[in-house]
Amino acid sequence: MSTENETKAKLIKKSLSLSSSSSKKDPTIDTSFLPDKDRETAIKLERIRLEKEWKEQQIKIKTEQLEITYSYWDGSGHRRTVTITKGDNVGEFLEIIRKDLCLDFRELGSVASDALLYVKEDLILPHDITFYDLIVTKARGKSGPLFHFDVRDDIRMGPTDVRIEKDESHPGKVVERSWYERNKHIFPASRWEVYDPAKNYGGYTIAGKIVTHEK
Repeated sequence: MSTENETKAKLIKKSLSLSSSSSKKDPTIDTSFLPDKDRETAIKLERIRLEKEWKEQQIKIKTEQLEITYSYWDGSGHRRTVTITKGDNVGEFLEIIRKDLCLDFRELGSVASDALLYVKEDLILPHDITFYDLIVTKARGKSGPLFHFDVRDDIRMGPTDVRIEKDESHPGKVVERSWYERNKHIFPASRWEVYDPAKNYGGYTIAGKIVTHEK
């Protein structure tokens, strides 16, 4: 009987010894590849924080102001300047323009903004695309970037200073859709096409010569 008890005691001691040794980690061994709930939780929380911070930054960027020079085109150009925000889409931009132009072009008083087109670098920009989207994607037309906002003006408005980015690229044209339909077979409207962000417009022509731009 004593022999049996001694055997049981040895087995228990061996089991405890193995359990104790397995609980000790060798500090020289890299265990970063092993699952670690605390580390995974910390990484997840940091990812959430960075994503929230990025979204807040984008919302702030969309409220920044832009000064856009355009030309109302009815067969001849009438150049104007308007201030919008980066978050505005082309349709909202055209509505602001329509209200401004109504003061001098009364016929536009009965025209809705969706009956107007904004043409930049021979491309008709869709009404639902925002200036923010065009800027962050560095949208390009047939002759290069659609917009160029390197020059900035500081304009004082009340007690605060507001920084307005000014578009230094060639002014786009604003035309009535009906004018375009009547004249789309005649230059310059014959060159216009609807903007497709997935399309590479490659080269374009000036005086019959093909001009290319870098990607």
